[in-house]
Amino acid sequence: MPFDLNTLTQLPPKPGVYLMKGSGGEVLYVGKAKNLKNRVRQYFLPRGDGRMIIPYLIAKVEHIDTIVVTSEKEALLLENNLIKQHQPRYNALLKDDKAYVGLKINVQHPWPMLSMIRYKTLPKDRAAYFGPYTSAEATRQTLDLLHKIFPLRQCSDQEFARRTRPCILYDMKRCLAPCVGKCTKEEYAKLVQQTTQFLRGADRQVLKGLYREMEQASLALHFEKAGGLLKTIRQIESTIEEQNVDRIRGGKSIDVLAIFREGNELELTKLMFRGGKLMGSNDYHFANIAEEDSELFETFMQQHYAIHELPREILLPSLPENWATLADLLSEGKTAVHILSPKRGEKKALLDMAKANAEASFKKRGGVAASQEKILLEMQERFRLVNYPKKIECFDNSHIAGTSNVSSLVVFVDGVKSPSGYRKYKSRQDTGSDDYAAMREVLERRYRKGKEMEELPDLLIVDGGKGHLNIALKVLKDLDIISVDVISVAKEEGRHDRGITEEQVFLPEIKDPVILKRNSSLLFLLQQIRDEAHRTAISYHRLLHRKKNLRSSILDIPGIGPVKFKILLKHFGSLKGLLQATREDLSAVSGLTAANVQAILAFINVHSTDHKGFEAV
Repeated sequence: MPFDLNTLTQLPPKPGVYLMKGSGGEVLYVGKAKNLKNRVRQYFLPRGDGRMIIPYLIAKVEHIDTIVVTSEKEALLLENNLIKQHQPRYNALLKDDKAYVGLKINVQHPWPMLSMIRYKTLPKDRAAYFGPYTSAEATRQTLDLLHKIFPLRQCSDQEFARRTRPCILYDMKRCLAPCVGKCTKEEYAKLVQQTTQFLRGADRQVLKGLYREMEQASLALHFEKAGGLLKTIRQIESTIEEQNVDRIRGGKSIDVLAIFREGNELELTKLMFRGGKLMGSNDYHFANIAEEDSELFETFMQQHYAIHELPREILLPSLPENWATLADLLSEGKTAVHILSPKRGEKKALLDMAKANAEASFKKRGGVAASQEKILLEMQERFRLVNYPKKIECFDNSHIAGTSNVSSLVVFVDGVKSPSGYRKYKSRQDTGSDDYAAMREVLERRYRKGKEMEELPDLLIVDGGKGHLNIALKVLKDLDIISVDVISVAKEEGRHDRGITEEQVFLPEIKDPVILKRNSSLLFLLQQIRDEAHRTAISYHRLLHRKKNLRSSILDIPGIGPVKFKILLKHFGSLKGLLQATREDLSAVSGLTAANVQAILAFINVHSTDHKGFEAV
């Protein structure tokens, strides 16, 4: 039944909240007003108020309820509570389905570590959290930088408890090795304190302390320690210099909010400044909401800061009508926040920056990079990985009846193939049909060299079941590599030529495998990685097999035995070179007769395409 416009005259001219309802009593929209009668009537004026979504909303309204209150604060609180309760389709609602990424220091542990964490609401434990950041790439880069500057432990609590000697990170000066007593409790605690200060923006304070510590070490003739401190100082100074563009005066914690609209969709961006530096940004997408910008800011701030850190200042393009009441409401039980709308100067430039970011985020939303990042974050969480899996390596073996054993290594970076990192291996041992032995050999070869070159992935995937996983874990343990996560992916009855219907992922120290849903994006990425490894191994195996057959065929040429075959290979450098030879080229080979040349040319004419791909061998 259409809404009866005559009821508008019966609305109270008092402050309160109104609920627009559709058929069956569904709450479509919740709003507040100083004067309920005047505010609600505006929706039904012939000219409307310019918002494209309003006619669609009004066409569905059949009834409007009002609740009168006595103050602006009560109206704000009631509106927020009703939005959460009814979740109206035309109000902005933060559903907490966004994946936040931050940094965590588990300060409750005797030997804390710094790690990345993904969460939807801030955990309630006693750890120290920094962020959130929506970009896992930026967070990972920050984590890598901090591990270089402040060498805290990077191993899991379980690994830390069972260490008996330092790992490779100690030799690389990336860890103080507290697991085996290579540092004192006081030294480690100071490192944790410096890391915390740095993350909170007090980098210059950290520098002053390091300079004092370096001078004391020099006076005590501890020159090696002083040299290490100087290296740390230079890294921090370089970082500060790079970040000066982000620095604002005063060093306050400031959030800057801006909106970009296009049609019925909009993007709200929050820039976070801590200690005077830009620490990250968050983007929120909304569609088909009836709120004006000022109303959206109010709704967003009440919902967002209920679960996230409240800054000292919030900058907005324009102040909501009841901004002072909103500031008081947000500050209850917390440090007082000031809501400002600067019209010039440095802070106005920050608002312009936030608006530009909102527009850029709106236009790139749904892009491949954002999608891949989300999948990799899901992978880290689902498979309990210590590292964000930026660089993934996957191995697969191939043989025929236990002969011609080969292995392939494929590399994915940021969820995308990186062919420059691919490697192919021929077995140096007679492993026969022992797939475990073949896997052990290739992993030892790859990661012994990777350890020496300091080129290790974040995640290793082996194709196989629990047995293959245990082989990989044993190899890394023997090589004293603890910084690489490992999982194994079981094949579906050995089939690689069709879509996966069910996948088993085996994790270290967990008995039962993880089963992924058939329509999971994570499943499709694993399929792509594993199938690429299998395709590369099979292609390489076929190439070697063809090459072997070709060698045998050449030896079958009349007049060509092992001696002349060796002469030909030495002269042309490879089978490919031989198969591309002309009559003149063959005539120049010492030891060949005219009959030999004619027989080889006849063979080349038959096998002229067999040289393709030999350059990869």
